[in-house]
Amino acid sequence: MSSYQTFEELPIWKEARKLSLEIYNLTLQYDFSGDFALMTQIRRSAGSVMDNIAEGFERDGRLEFINFLSIAKGSAGEVRSQLYRAFDLKYLSEDKLNELINSYRYLSAQIANFIKYLNKSENKGNKFKDRV
Repeated sequence: MSSYQTFEELPIWKEARKLSLEIYNLTLQYDFSGDFALMTQIRRSAGSVMDNIAEGFERDGRLEFINFLSIAKGSAGEVRSQLYRAFDLKYLSEDKLNELINSYRYLSAQIANFIKYLNKSENKGNKFKDRV
């Protein structure tokens, strides 16, 4: 599918991992951690971005990978929506909100670009290598 041998090499997975940790650390703050439902949901959404990139890569099929990348992109949007809710509840500053929103928008754009690349690729993935 690409020249990457493992999902850990993918720049989009590395960025998703970094942002997931940033979300986790953000939710450790007192006001945020008091809202258990929002805290756990935003953590799950942030983790879902990196996890779906990894799972799609490991499936060894181009179309499955594209599907999982689409899910990861959706999860990035979900994190952005939850960040707005957290801001409205005064769990984070406007500067932090804008920083994280921009980071997740950039990641979503990178995922979209990778999907475009894979859509143009003729390689169907490792699971189809030996098939005629």
